[in-house]
Amino acid sequence: MLQGKLIVISGIGPGLGVKLAEEAARAGAAGLVVSARTAAKLEDAEARVRAVNPDCQVCKQVTDITDAASCKALVDQAVTTFGRIDGLVNSAFVHGAMDYASTADIDSWMEPIGTNLLGTLKLTQAVAKQMQQQKHGAIVMINTMAVRKVPPVGEAGYAASKAALATSVKYLAKELGPDNIRVNTVHMGWMWGAPVQGYVQWQAEQSGASVDDIKAQIAASIPLGIVPPDEECARSALFFVSDYSRVVTGASLDVNGGEYMP
Repeated sequence: MLQGKLIVISGIGPGLGVKLAEEAARAGAAGLVVSARTAAKLEDAEARVRAVNPDCQVCKQVTDITDAASCKALVDQAVTTFGRIDGLVNSAFVHGAMDYASTADIDSWMEPIGTNLLGTLKLTQAVAKQMQQQKHGAIVMINTMAVRKVPPVGEAGYAASKAALATSVKYLAKELGPDNIRVNTVHMGWMWGAPVQGYVQWQAEQSGASVDDIKAQIAASIPLGIVPPDEECARSALFFVSDYSRVVTGASLDVNGGEYMP
């Protein structure tokens, strides 16, 4: 699906981020630029990518997306290494506190807004400048079901930052379309990977139930009857940086096993 593509992925981590890199390599990407704030995560990602596709070239760049100069350095490194950028997957995020809009310390929302909205837009702008020169490119934002459906646990600050990002996608799609740059978003629900596994383990310890019982409770609200695996969710996101979506822009795709249906 990504044969010959050169893809930048932000937010490499133990959950969806590293799966995006693995699955892009599995789909035939010629080169990946992986970025995170921690160098060790990038070393791990490179090893995983090479295990999947030894022919996929990996460029690692420690990046803080909240810093415009760091974003420019990432783009410069990508262009120096590969000559172009075909796709950008914006996966970097900060969750922030589990809070409620009616009681939250609103000042604490500045961190998720600063990263999830403003930081993502800083990296997107930096990459878009290169794509405008090329006259082609595809950008996908990793978003959340919490924007679509108010969860039982408090995620108000996180959801607010991501809702603003979802609106920005429509503006970007219209503004960048004349340069043959597509911008889309995927709204992820529950994903069975390291972050959710840790949450389920904590829930099990707090309630005295087993991990399997907690996982089954989550799956019971999902029509497909499973907690979608990280790698399957990653493939759905990568569709938007592939040529299979060449005439799709400004779109939102819900990736949640049917838990939320618009």
